[in-house]
Amino acid sequence: MSLALYRRYRPETFEEVVGQEHVTLPLQQALRNGRVNHAYLFSGPRGCGKTTSARILARCLNCEQGPTPTPCGQCRSCVELANGGPGSIDVIEIDAASHGGVDDARDLRERAFFAPAASRFKIYIIDEAHMVTSAGFNALLKVVEEPPPHLKFIFATTEPEKVIGTIRSRTHHYPFRLIPPGVLREHLADITAREGIKVEPEVLPLVVRAGAGSARDAMSVLDQLLAGADAGGVTYTMATGLLGYTDAALLDQLVEAFAAHDGAAVFGMVDQVVESGHDPRRFLADLLERFRDLLILNAVTDAAGGDPAAARALIDVPDDQFERMTAQARTFGAAELSRAADLVNTGLTEMRGATAPRLLLELVCARVMLPGADPGEQGLAARLDRLERRGVVLGSAAPAPMAPAAPGPRVVEDDYDEEPPPRRAPAQVAQTAGQPTSGAPALGTPPWEQSGGTVAAVAQPPEREPASTPGVLGKPPWEQGTEQVSGPGAPSGAATTDDVAEPAAPEAPAWAAGEAAPPEPAPARQPAQSGVDIRRMWPDLLEEVKRRDGRVSWMLLSQNAQVLGMDGDRLQVAFINAGARDRFASRGTADTLRQAAQDLFGFRCQVDAIVDPSQSPGTSVAPGVTMTPPPPMPPPPSTYQVPQPQAAPPPREPEPQVP
Repeated sequence: MSLALYRRYRPETFEEVVGQEHVTLPLQQALRNGRVNHAYLFSGPRGCGKTTSARILARCLNCEQGPTPTPCGQCRSCVELANGGPGSIDVIEIDAASHGGVDDARDLRERAFFAPAASRFKIYIIDEAHMVTSAGFNALLKVVEEPPPHLKFIFATTEPEKVIGTIRSRTHHYPFRLIPPGVLREHLADITAREGIKVEPEVLPLVVRAGAGSARDAMSVLDQLLAGADAGGVTYTMATGLLGYTDAALLDQLVEAFAAHDGAAVFGMVDQVVESGHDPRRFLADLLERFRDLLILNAVTDAAGGDPAAARALIDVPDDQFERMTAQARTFGAAELSRAADLVNTGLTEMRGATAPRLLLELVCARVMLPGADPGEQGLAARLDRLERRGVVLGSAAPAPMAPAAPGPRVVEDDYDEEPPPRRAPAQVAQTAGQPTSGAPALGTPPWEQSGGTVAAVAQPPEREPASTPGVLGKPPWEQGTEQVSGPGAPSGAATTDDVAEPAAPEAPAWAAGEAAPPEPAPARQPAQSGVDIRRMWPDLLEEVKRRDGRVSWMLLSQNAQVLGMDGDRLQVAFINAGARDRFASRGTADTLRQAAQDLFGFRCQVDAIVDPSQSPGTSVAPGVTMTPPPPMPPPPSTYQVPQPQAAPPPREPEPQVP
């Protein structure tokens, strides 16, 4: 009959206790110094070594070479208290779960005053001490407070707060902790080496996770796996099937489907999980664990300057799995991972007691894939991460000076997303820079003027025969006709429609030609850098600022400012308020913007940061910059109605005078 692993490999000295150095070292030093207390309280989670340490302390106290921190293992007391030994009559273990009443406490108190039979001390190890009733603790209070010299008490409990304060205050309290995963994994590897059974490296992390920091629980799980191993040893497939964990390959496929927004693959794997008999709640717990690893890997890698090796000690997975997870972390942003982990955690909580766990699992997966359905800050941040990754795919994160964007795949965010306008090649920009055309819009002109070229380029209709009196420039034809007919030179009562001149062609309005409209519109002013459309190149300029100065400056310019235009060597940038402008000036972003413009476009400029004139009236604007669109012109009437001159009324006859 085989003995259980946790009993066969039970520690016999303090040096063999793993993961509890904060307890074993002070106890050993107290034994060296001869300062041993009469009562101890060992507390901590189950399976972490409380009762084992109590037995080791009893061996150290009753050893013939002691009290000593290292029992000899040869004397009678050491042999009786060793693993598989018969036990000592002077070391009494009591299970308080079944012997916690007041009668048991009174019986213990009566026996405690008898001297030990063959050892130095009589030691009572009371396990599960929190199960002792209040009356039982009160019965033990006097003997614990003033015990005889040969009596020692060691209380072990998982809930120290349930031990009454009068007992707890008379003991030395040593809190035990959960064993770290790395330490527990090494301990399990050492046990498998002693047993001589081959275990795949991917199995031990599963055993450590199943043990949850408890050495006894982990060794019980390992004992179960070793018992079912064949000639090939313990395989990963066998461990996942027996322990109920999700296969790492399935988690890899699901995470990659989330990154690719492949809904068909995601819901296909959900169906595979349910149809194979896996527990949906366990599957969600495994998915949450994977998102946790990816989030830590993403954050630590960014903090370490892009080196994923800094996160290797924080993620306990095999090397090949770590490489796959590193590639997966690059496909997500920190906001996306955080939001996905929160959604999975919420779904895991809601799944407790749910009547339709598959429905909840599918809803969680749908929410992870659709950040646009989340109106909160997390959904907005996840969509921003997607947009930033789209910029990386387009190749606009760090463009070379005046180089065209490299062609590549484009990420479509939604159905309303449009293709970006094509960028002009550097050769075309250089040709148009030295040869201004009459139809090309000048830099600094507003978009409504750029869409159709300058006003001077508007095609004029064929000239008609001029009338005797030309119309006034800038006035619509119907007003010109009125003045022509009703002017001072018009004959009274003799004008007809044949005498009225044809309506003149519409000329350029005053808002486009200037305050004083010349007979022929002058060509628009061309700045020094006429070959660069600063409005169209503004997104590339922002990306260059982001690459040089970071995301804060990019957000400051993209969300709080807009480019007005160029006037010679002056680049005017308008901010929505004075606070944003002052922050722009205090951060030194103007120097970064100027240097980025020089590297991208090849000219030097001076950056003028102003407040948006529409928000702050009275702000000076460069001469070539227009802030407001022109007012719409009234539509011409469908039929020109020439007003007919009215004849002068006949003179009134004098009234007869009455004598």
